[in-house]
Amino acid sequence: MTEDMRGAQREPGSQWYDSEAGPLVRPYAMTGGRTKPGPTGVRFDLIALVTLDPGAPGVDDDTALGPEHRTLIDLCRGETQSVAELAAGADLPVGVVRVLLGDVLELGCVTVSRPVPPPQLPDERILREVIEGLRAL
Repeated sequence: MTEDMRGAQREPGSQWYDSEAGPLVRPYAMTGGRTKPGPTGVRFDLIALVTLDPGAPGVDDDTALGPEHRTLIDLCRGETQSVAELAAGADLPVGVVRVLLGDVLELGCVTVSRPVPPPQLPDERILREVIEGLRAL
């Protein structure tokens, strides 16, 4: 056994503490080993917008959610965030954020606006004609 910088005993070769980064928590520990969000298997695109539902039960209940869940809710408290913005703001991998968002979505704490599928977007030709018409004004 060796002693780390905090004075705790640890086995040689185990790295529960990094002197520069602090305590290390593996992503699977934050998600309970899950890799897919919720039992419904909802998929969150990077550009999906997440909005806090302030009237939802559990939003202000500190005991119902873990610290990572609370971080995501706090990031959404100020304004609507994309999944990518939440991952960056929480300093968590996107896969972990997707699983955690599935949890808070099931609790009704947030709503998710999914991006418009490409077949439903306007044709590029129409957009170019609109731009040309605006320039002609």
